[in-house]
Amino acid sequence: MAVSLRQLRYFVATAELGQISLAAVNLSISQSAITTAIKELEHIVGVSLFLRTSQGMDLTEPGRQFLSHAYEILKKVDEATHLNFVSSAVEGTLSVAATYTVMGYFLPLHIERLKRLFPKLEVQFFEQNRESIEEGLLTNRYDISVLLTSNILNPALMTEKLLGSARRLWVPAQHHFLRRDVVGLRDIADEPYIMLTVDEAAQSALKYWSASPYQPRVILRTSSVEAVRSMVANGQGVAILSDMVHRPWSLEGRRIETISVSDPVPAMDVGLSWRKNMELSPAMIAFRSYFQQAFHLPNIQR
Repeated sequence: MAVSLRQLRYFVATAELGQISLAAVNLSISQSAITTAIKELEHIVGVSLFLRTSQGMDLTEPGRQFLSHAYEILKKVDEATHLNFVSSAVEGTLSVAATYTVMGYFLPLHIERLKRLFPKLEVQFFEQNRESIEEGLLTNRYDISVLLTSNILNPALMTEKLLGSARRLWVPAQHHFLRRDVVGLRDIADEPYIMLTVDEAAQSALKYWSASPYQPRVILRTSSVEAVRSMVANGQGVAILSDMVHRPWSLEGRRIETISVSDPVPAMDVGLSWRKNMELSPAMIAFRSYFQQAFHLPNIQR
């Protein structure tokens, strides 16, 4: 029996997230589909790839070795099927601005790919807040930006959404909410709340909280995602944050679970932005086309 790409993707998602339930949510498929795929994969390779524990799915030593090979296989398939779209001979310099969250949790993988795909293209990245990025785009300090497009309101800027990262409730392992079928803002309002402030996260949160009759009981405001992660994992409070910044473990090695909120909570949109009505340079076209291909967007030039 041959190993399939589906099995590899399900295996990688489970290895990265540490739980079949989280992998199922991330891939928008059933838990049983992932469980079956992993069992098939273990039968094919002849070893156990995971240790099943009450905390989730931990990789065995063969599982860690297999994960390295799985990454390589999926990377090559990705390059072969989606990223061979524009000449690698494009050259020049491109100034790209990005916000903190995007720089830390979204761009690193794409930066590595861009360097391999366009060896003659020098891409300079600058980490800035949204206001500085908007001003820099309008004054030609930056050519293009990668940021939270859901925060952009300036009509002089074009935006192109790449992905929407769902916002969910973060809770520690064994939290009583995990035994409920439905958790809404009314329930969350009774819990101590950790409010992230970086990249206008607090303003974004207050928009959906203000649309409800409830308010979070904030005990700490912090610009550090890791501080939120540790506080939640150690049972000091809960938080609503996007899947893009979620990791199942804190720095102390404690588990963080996620729960979908029953009330409307908008996703965190990540995408590109540039000055409206400008002619895109070859370097900008290559940069934009890369992301269009990577996220399966129509290749429409403006």
